[in-house]
Formats: sequence, structure tokens, C-alpha cells
Amino acid sequence: MDNSHTRRGQPCWFRVPKVGLIAVNDGILLRFHIPRILKNHFKGKTYYADLVDLFNEVEFQTTCGQMIDLITTLEGEKELSKYNLSLHGRIVQYKTAYYSFYLPVACALLMAGENLDNHVDVKNILVEMGTYFQVQDDYLDCFGDLETIGKIGTDIEDFKCSWLVVTALELCTEEQKKLLYDNYGKPDPANVAKVKALYNELNLQGAFEEYESRSHEKLMSSIEAHPSKAVQAVLKSFLAKIYKRQK
Repeated sequence: MDNSHTRRGQPCWFRVPKVGLIAVNDGILLRFHIPRILKNHFKGKTYYADLVDLFNEVEFQTTCGQMIDLITTLEGEKELSKYNLSLHGRIVQYKTAYYSFYLPVACALLMAGENLDNHVDVKNILVEMGTYFQVQDDYLDCFGDLETIGKIGTDIEDFKCSWLVVTALELCTEEQKKLLYDNYGKPDPANVAKVKALYNELNLQGAFEEYESRSHEKLMSSIEAHPSKAVQAVLKSFLAKIYKRQK
């Protein structure tokens, strides 16, 4: 959807020869395998209906997050003044946090016979963890290497509402803001280089390290406050994998 070139270290599926827009139908086929898999393995289980409802709800949330992300980058409507941490947080929560972090744990809870309404604290921790993950992803898009992130970073060219640009907007002088307005969202490598130079000038790497430290400390505190040692172990495992991703 964002015209990226690579994912997971491979060419994006729609860029593979003889695939092109057939990739849209391939995506629909994959999407409809979800209820088929759930029916095949879990029909007859007491939690089956709740499991299907969970997948449907998370799919809706993720699609909404993707929509918010895409409509903020519409060609001809590029306006950096509308970008802020609040908008970024809303995109991240719906686009990334629910399906990447909440869904797998919520599935396990349902299969263990638990009522999800009794585990709002776990949901809140996982959504916060998903936010941390996406901020890290935004950072790596600019400062990571291809081997680390498995894709060529294009957030600057694509005018993405990334954590880096909304943080830069908060730190910029008026002169620096003008430079950002003039160069952000343009595909020319010279424009991209100017934005990256500004990010370095603003020490966004240091700002990310501070954010990461605060987020990790807050998440660990929330996790250790949970009464279940088993839940603590699962959440700590998730967090450790995120933290190690850029190391």
C-alpha cells in the first residue's frame, strides 16, 4: 500500500514479476484462511465463538489503524502541521499494538478459559508494548541497517507520521522546521539526506535512547506488578525480544 520495495529482506510481493496487482487477491485469499483455520482446529471448543470474535475485532482495529496511517499521507494533502505525538500514538495503537502483541496473548487467555474482561491490565501492558515496538521500528527505519529491519526504510520519502518526525517537530527551531517542511516527503535522495542531517543535528538518536529507557522501565514495573508469575514470564519474554531487536 505504501509502495515499499522490500519486506522481511525480500522484494514486496506486488513487485515480484508476474504478480503485480494480483497481490491484492492473494492478500484476500490469505485473510479468508483465518476463519477456515480457526474452524478446522477449534470448532466445538467452548471458546470458539469468542476466538472468532477476537480475530474479527483485531482485524477491524488493524485496518482502521492502517487507514489512519494512509490518509495522513495522501498525495496533494501533505501538511506536517497536523503531525503530532497524539496522532502518531493513535496510528500505532490500532495499526500495530493490537494484532502484534495483544492478539496472541488474548488467544492464549481464551484457550485457558479466561474472560478477557478480567485482564484489561494485561491488554494495557501489551498495547503499551506495541507502541514501544513501533517507535523502535520508526527509529530503525532511519537509523537501522537492512539486515536488522529486513526492509529499506522509506518513512521520510513516504511522508509517514513517524515518531522521528513528530519528535523533531517538537524540538525544531523555526528555521529547522522550515527545512523539515521543505524536504520531508520528497523522494529525491538529496531531500532525504537533509532530513537525516537534521535528525542528527537534533540528536534524535539520544532522544530515542531516553524514550526507550523510560518505556522499558515503565513496562517492567507494570509487568512485575501483575499477580500471575506465568503472565509475567510471557510479557517479559515479549519485551526482551523487542529490546534485543536493534542490538
